[in-house]
Amino acid sequence: MGIRVDRERCVGAGMCALTAPDVFTQDDDGFSEMLPDRPPVTGSHPLVREAARACPVGAVSLTDD
Repeated sequence: MGIRVDRERCVGAGMCALTAPDVFTQDDDGFSEMLPDRPPVTGSHPLVREAARACPVGAVSLTDD
């Protein structure tokens, strides 16, 4: 299970970065992105699942790949 951040949908609430700081960060404009050097986690990781659930606009999603 993979992880995807839809940057066009993101409003910069930061819930993903607060929930799973080892996986997500915010860019200089405040929009969410995945850390390039993050540990190898998948969408099945509990904190990543919680980050997807916590996103108020659904910008973080879990994929089947």
